[in-house]
Amino acid sequence: MQIDKLRGKELDQLFNAILNLRDLEECYQFFDDLCTMNEIQSLAQRLEVARMLMEGYTYQRIEKDTGASTATISRVKRCINYGNDGYQMTLERVHKEE
Repeated sequence: MQIDKLRGKELDQLFNAILNLRDLEECYQFFDDLCTMNEIQSLAQRLEVARMLMEGYTYQRIEKDTGASTATISRVKRCINYGNDGYQMTLERVHKEE
């Protein structure tokens, strides 16, 4: 499994910290301290690209709407097709909460 190469004490600590955030405001506080604005925006952009790909949008439309490069769109698509189903799982849960 691809995710095994990521596993380690530091990532466990990071993911446990994220899992312990209580609400949206705490997420904003934590990620504002943890990441640069560009890093946060890149993560959010990738998730939006994944949502749009899964809904059948074209690369051209995704590029126009999100500002993502075709390389980023291709990488996200590769993860959707051959990854660990993380995008699908997360977006399905977010959609159910809406």
